[in-house]
Amino acid sequence: MKVLIVGSGGREHALAWRIRRSPRLTRLWVAGGNAGTASIAENVAVSPEDVPQVLDAARRLSVDLVAVGPEVPLARGLVDRLAEAGIPAFGPTAAAAQIEASKGFARQLMQEAGVPSPQFRVFSDLPSALDMVQRHHGPLVVKADGLAAGKGVTLCASPAEAAQAVQASMTGQAFGAAGQRVVIEEMLQGPEVSVFAFCDGQHLSALTAACDYKRLADGDQGPNTGGMGSFSPPPLWDESLAGQVKATIMQPVVQALAQRGTPYRGVLYAGLMLTTEGPKVLEFNCRLGDPETQVVLPLLETDPLELMLACVQGQLDRTAVKWDSQRACVGVVMASGGYPGKYATGVEITGLGQDDDASLVFHAGTRLEGAKIVTSGGRVLTIVGMGESLEQARFRAYQRTLGTSFPGACFRRDIAASSRLQGDLNWALRPAAAKG
Repeated sequence: MKVLIVGSGGREHALAWRIRRSPRLTRLWVAGGNAGTASIAENVAVSPEDVPQVLDAARRLSVDLVAVGPEVPLARGLVDRLAEAGIPAFGPTAAAAQIEASKGFARQLMQEAGVPSPQFRVFSDLPSALDMVQRHHGPLVVKADGLAAGKGVTLCASPAEAAQAVQASMTGQAFGAAGQRVVIEEMLQGPEVSVFAFCDGQHLSALTAACDYKRLADGDQGPNTGGMGSFSPPPLWDESLAGQVKATIMQPVVQALAQRGTPYRGVLYAGLMLTTEGPKVLEFNCRLGDPETQVVLPLLETDPLELMLACVQGQLDRTAVKWDSQRACVGVVMASGGYPGKYATGVEITGLGQDDDASLVFHAGTRLEGAKIVTSGGRVLTIVGMGESLEQARFRAYQRTLGTSFPGACFRRDIAASSRLQGDLNWALRPAAAKG
């Protein structure tokens, strides 16, 4: 098979790395790409977000499959356009991708499907939103309705903070057009977990899970980012919880989308909060997460091309999706100094080393400059350690991280730290009655 991956981040490098290992692959291209994908595939100089450019490239290269990484081209209808051209594509249509492209749409869909979620309201005018905030006395979450690169969520401890967040989004252009409409939700409490399932429009694969870290600094301090690290599997994840999430959250949403005439094909991502009343949905994404992909795909035992084709062809029920249950992965994101604000680019990265069975480096904001690899973005690398336990995987991830450097590099030092793992484990061991 000839395959085109769309995207330029760490997720797409991880996809390229895993697809490269498929015996069905004959040639691999990446639309956009980075210095890491250039070492295992051929980068194509087109913007991943430019639908006509990607479509033209897929036609010109006569590819057998397009695997779409980021949410923006999905929301812009890339899969729809490829389908019209007769080119198989792994990812949801624009209609199904609304589950991420519009948080208001997602909440209303969940409400209709009876999926456990926080209480919410959607606002298009500032006075009504501010009135609601002033009447509410507890903590709130304010979300830009549209796509905001993972940064459109503000956790607000007081009405004053919530009012400030609403104004920044709706009139301050903090998130551009994405924030002109907002969703205001009650703030939930509990451990968070990211859950992934492959879908063919009707059937769901076995689920897998990871935990990510959205705040910039140790101890979940600092501004929200696109993600500063992750690990898989979470200690609290077991067959019982997976079955509950599949039955009460994932399957009802897939059925609801199918009933609307917009079947969901691709990877469905649910960000969950494990509250004392049970799992509740924080958000849905219409693709693999980043940086979770970097710790999930090394554990995928099924041939990814076989799996993607099964999703596209509506035959996932005939494909056994297997995950390695004997290993763990921990990923540490190295970012440019100043991220998620202003940061310098074009600085050389040293100490990248060679991948092996203990660790991997997935590139995100990198590019080639002659024989050198230099930074080109905010999140630069995800360094993944693998092992028979989370502790071993964490040691290997940080061992390699400390040997990799570039001027201004920053990273969290508490990814998969024992305190967080133990906190999650303590919650999981609570009596069932206390968790609802």
